[in-house]
Amino acid sequence: MRIDALIANIRSRQNPCIMGIDPEWSLLPPCFRHGHANPSEVVLHWGTELIDVAADIVPAVKPQMAFFEVWGAEGIRIHQQLVQYAHRRGLLVVDDSKRGDIGNTARAYAWAHLSRSGPVNADFLTVSPFLGTDSMQPFIDTARQEGKGLFILAKTSNPGSAEISEAVTGSGVKIRSALANFIRTSGEGCMGEQGYSSIGAVVGATYPLEARELRQAMPHSFFLVPGFGAQGGNAQDAVACFNPDGLGALVSSSRGILYHYLKEANPAPSCQEYLDSVRARLQLMRHSMLHALDEAIPGGG
Repeated sequence: MRIDALIANIRSRQNPCIMGIDPEWSLLPPCFRHGHANPSEVVLHWGTELIDVAADIVPAVKPQMAFFEVWGAEGIRIHQQLVQYAHRRGLLVVDDSKRGDIGNTARAYAWAHLSRSGPVNADFLTVSPFLGTDSMQPFIDTARQEGKGLFILAKTSNPGSAEISEAVTGSGVKIRSALANFIRTSGEGCMGEQGYSSIGAVVGATYPLEARELRQAMPHSFFLVPGFGAQGGNAQDAVACFNPDGLGALVSSSRGILYHYLKEANPAPSCQEYLDSVRARLQLMRHSMLHALDEAIPGGG
């Protein structure tokens, strides 16, 4: 199962942090954008260079589908090529597409993104549960059949997430608690050899108190943890998403890694200078997360 492969990558790289791939055109370094007539080819070149510079540091990458869809069919092609390239470099891929629908539509989404014979063939897919638990079942079934995984939105990192996640159901249970129960029970049939389920949750680093509660409610679920860096979450916040074994969470950063160069002394670096900056930020993130884990969980992992 891919959850076991993910844990193996985390251990071999000694790193629970992953890099997002969000190609926002206006933020891409000028050295990549200039001299190329085809923007989509710029994105492909930029993305492969990022994967190369990160491949020995991170266990996985997380391409955000929205930033590829803006380029239409050409963007989808680039997304697929980057997934394939990441696999060739030994990385797992979290497809951050946040799909969610019912019946045949959900099955189609699940096949396209997770099936080994589908066009994307990602290892994990982010999904939205807010059409109801029946809308999740086709994704869960496909993940189980293909040996892949899901990250189901439970407590996202954005400020407005409380409008839904903290709302109380008619039975007096918070939405996020109801989701945690669903994720835990759904994952029981998808356990890997390392004791973790392939059905996980998206839990933002920006809400550490809520994350601790969700960690207790889902001890065998892996968390995808956005919100680190640009959104205000830090390593001490993200620790709340981990288990005492030092595992259980993937901490993700996109803008804080990819576009930190805009805050540096030279806002128009050479391509090599830019890639060196990305690598340095990845190493700093890894160091800060491991240090926070060592302090919070002595001997963990």
